[in-house]
Amino acid sequence: MDKIRILQLGERDWKEAFRLPGQVQMDHVDFFTEQPEQPYDLVFLDRTPRDEEIGPLHEAVKAYTLFVTERVKLQGQTEWLCRCKKAQYIADERISDFLLQETRYYYAKPYGEKAGPGDLAVSRDFCGRVGWDGSRRLVLEGEFGEKFCQAAYWRYNSFIAGGQVLDLWLEYQKSPEVGIALSVTQFARGSREILGQWRFDEAELEQVVRLESRCGDGWLFFSVEAKGRGSLKLTGLHKRLSRGSHGHFLPGGRRQVSSAGEEAFSYFDPGDLRPPLNVYFSGYKTLEGFEGYYMMRGLGCPFLLLSEPRLTGGNFYLGSGEYESLFAGVIRECMEELGFTEEQVILSGLSMGTFGALYYGCELKPRALILGKPLANIGTVAAHEKRLRPGGFPTSLDVLRYHCGSLEEEAVKRLDARFWDRFDRTDWGNTKFIVSYMLEDDYDAEAYGMLLSHVRSGGAQVYGKGIHGRHNDNTPAIVNWFVSQYQKILREDFSRKTGQK
Repeated sequence: MDKIRILQLGERDWKEAFRLPGQVQMDHVDFFTEQPEQPYDLVFLDRTPRDEEIGPLHEAVKAYTLFVTERVKLQGQTEWLCRCKKAQYIADERISDFLLQETRYYYAKPYGEKAGPGDLAVSRDFCGRVGWDGSRRLVLEGEFGEKFCQAAYWRYNSFIAGGQVLDLWLEYQKSPEVGIALSVTQFARGSREILGQWRFDEAELEQVVRLESRCGDGWLFFSVEAKGRGSLKLTGLHKRLSRGSHGHFLPGGRRQVSSAGEEAFSYFDPGDLRPPLNVYFSGYKTLEGFEGYYMMRGLGCPFLLLSEPRLTGGNFYLGSGEYESLFAGVIRECMEELGFTEEQVILSGLSMGTFGALYYGCELKPRALILGKPLANIGTVAAHEKRLRPGGFPTSLDVLRYHCGSLEEEAVKRLDARFWDRFDRTDWGNTKFIVSYMLEDDYDAEAYGMLLSHVRSGGAQVYGKGIHGRHNDNTPAIVNWFVSQYQKILREDFSRKTGQK
């Protein structure tokens, strides 16, 4: 495991005052003006920084990783730095425990994955009906027994290192008469010796559950237990390196969940508090987490990352009114905190993320939409799985079935219309559409042309760049143009220097 790197500024050296965990490397400096070769994971200010240190600290410190003691005077440039970095106060009496217990959650590389229904095996003891709802979930119906017993298990174990902490989220639906529990067993590496066992009941599974490997490296075996009679639908088990109480995926990462158990993630970095707010919707991701962090941070502006882990790689940010309000609401919250108007917002994304940007853009009417490989006709994307690219994007079929309950042509048209009806009701008079697209796109070849024909508001601007190839043939060229257009609009519309921190 990589060392957790900490910077500490102050008169006293904390390495001499406090005991540090083995995985921590702390640098104490008297004066901070030079950027480190490797970024710091945590920064502690035990004195008020000098004016000439503010700029280097702003560039070096990541949001939510700055802590200040009572010796720091929160005024002037120091107050600005703390607002930019979402700084937190730490009392002297908490420092020792924090260093020993909490620093482990500030590791550099986040990780999350979903063990999907395709990896499930049904217990031999279950004699009911077994079915599949596309690739979305395994469906068990029948008698599970009067006492809890194994109903299904995941075929592949997961490795966990000693001292590592995992967050687990079991995604499922069931009949009221069915009870459920998640059983986890840790086996020693290279043997059958049991190092730990956990069992989480139904009440605990309403929230993310957490387990820690206290007895060294090992392999985790996951099993679902059930009792009663009815149906049990297993969608997946989400496994993520834990941030403890400090966020999800990234320090400060926010998790929201609908009443149906569907998750929405967001990460807000206030940047330098000056317009615009750059909102980036993550694209298709089988590994869970946020996309585009370093790209968006490098622009120097306030930014908001959005991500969702439904189905396999994402579900295009569509859902119930309650679910969609989670994304729209968090964007509005960030605008309100910064004091920005809609004309000071840019929505953006690549591939699946373009749909989220366009869809929520209908409500927010931002200054600009920056899109790479746009997807607007999601029903058509699914239909092309049969006609143009068999096996290329099977998740699209689950998306169509999820939202329309069918794979028929009528469902394709209905899902496409869900977007265009919303788009056509929007006044785009103050918005720029900046689009890079694939000329031979095998997902949604008509998206750019239809955007041109459907934008009828006076004052709207649309321009794009076509690149030869299918949807996934030349992503680097798409990304390069995407970033260059971000820099262009920051210069021309917001008077920012390119790459300004």
